[in-house]
Amino acid sequence: METTRLRLEPLGAHHAEEMAAVLDDIRLHRYIGGEPLTLEELRARYEHLVTGPSPYYGERWLNWIVRRRRDGQAVGTVQATVTSGDGGPRAAVAWVIGMPYQGFGFATEAARGLVDWLGRNGVRDIVASIHPDNLASAAVARRAGLRPTDERSGDEIVWSDADRWK
Repeated sequence: METTRLRLEPLGAHHAEEMAAVLDDIRLHRYIGGEPLTLEELRARYEHLVTGPSPYYGERWLNWIVRRRRDGQAVGTVQATVTSGDGGPRAAVAWVIGMPYQGFGFATEAARGLVDWLGRNGVRDIVASIHPDNLASAAVARRAGLRPTDERSGDEIVWSDADRWK
């Protein structure tokens, strides 16, 4: 998948070493909790994501590395968890852009690319859960066509593209 400035490359366990440096910043966890994973933990996580969930759960995990097209530099990740819904497939999306690469519009461009790709592939219910104090992610969600709802997921606001398909 490509956008104007970015290439979204399917995630592989081999990306762990490269991504450990991109994601190694405690500030990325301000609103989601936790802390940066070690290289070994990130590799194990990526192996788990690539394997995917048990078919019993009826969901698909789609994960991509976000790269700048001009030089191939990895700048972050985007993901979608696709489940079956009453009105068709539903995707919960998320994005993470490394601190050195924030402020250049990469998150917005990657999130838009992901939402558009999901829409072209039949997903008509796309949501993202965003902490109410995470103004940067809220701005990305808005630019990607999502709007805040009254729904909550823990302490996060659920954003949706429901109006997009009306």
